[in-house]
Amino acid sequence: MPEIAPTIASINVRAVTVPMTPHKTASGVVSESPLVLIDITDSEGTVGHGLLFTYTAAALKPVAEFVSNLAPLLNGQSSAPQSMSDTLSAKFRLLGTQGLVGMALAGIDMALWDLHARRNDQSLLQVLGVNAKPIPCYGGVGYDGEVGSAKCAEAWAKMGMRGVKAKIGYPTVTEDLAVIRAMRSAIGDDLSIMVDYNQSLTPVEAIARIREFDDENLVWVEEPTLAHDYAGHALIRSQVRTPVQCGENWWGPLDMQHAIDHEASDYMMPDAMKIGGVTGWMRAAALAKTRGIRLSSHLWPEISAQLLCATPTAHWLEYVDWWNPIIAEPLRIKDGYADLDGVIGSGLDWNAQSVRELMS
Repeated sequence: MPEIAPTIASINVRAVTVPMTPHKTASGVVSESPLVLIDITDSEGTVGHGLLFTYTAAALKPVAEFVSNLAPLLNGQSSAPQSMSDTLSAKFRLLGTQGLVGMALAGIDMALWDLHARRNDQSLLQVLGVNAKPIPCYGGVGYDGEVGSAKCAEAWAKMGMRGVKAKIGYPTVTEDLAVIRAMRSAIGDDLSIMVDYNQSLTPVEAIARIREFDDENLVWVEEPTLAHDYAGHALIRSQVRTPVQCGENWWGPLDMQHAIDHEASDYMMPDAMKIGGVTGWMRAAALAKTRGIRLSSHLWPEISAQLLCATPTAHWLEYVDWWNPIIAEPLRIKDGYADLDGVIGSGLDWNAQSVRELMS
């Protein structure tokens, strides 16, 4: 007889704001992390955790309230993650499953997968039926100018990271190049360098600038133009030699399918929340496998490290420590690779004291 998942007994939602060192980009500054913490308890008393990042404080309470409002659709229903994901997606088909709705559904999906793993005292890896594998990590460098970017890149290198990624999009390409070369001088030739324009250029501007980078040995140039301008990214990709990377702002596997159809990106990097949680990620990974497209992650290091192990075309893990204050055991990095030894569930356990202090 197949195992029947216990039902959902309750859902608890909390909003917290985690202070952080301001992270500058060409499109704005991230100065704090507004987070929604989701705890789903099943009929056997097991609790699973999900985490949402709302980017702006203005969205924090609306997202938390929306997740709470889903309780009548959840309570008493099966806690099987994929079934619930499909059920909720169908419920919101007319409203749409992007934006705040998509965030809420992804958070519930993450919590249910974590619940499923914890019920069996396993890691997410184990319930997905895969083994751990080496996932190289890179650290993020902000829009910090030539000197600041080099100093930050050097600090990541000393921590053992395998690569660094800098925000660029300065007033001139000369300044962009100066940042890239300053980082290369600081970290040497053995570490990888990526750059991110954060959607700040037109396709024509992007082509002109990226051509100047084609001899800089960059792993990729990320989101040079608007995230959903698939045709624009395809044009850029056809005119430059440096690989193009996109994906962190796609909502669900269908957006990724549109990008694949347009041949818009050499590499792709789903965001665990925007792609639809664990269920959405696994469907995206299956799409990538059919085309041999390398997948990296965006944020969510704890859960993304495990999802990449379950991704046949896994590439890089983006490591950030923004949310470490509210996580009991943040992801460990060993020799520049994610260390998943002993992890239970998705790796999200709350630091109860910090959560109490930071609740909004």
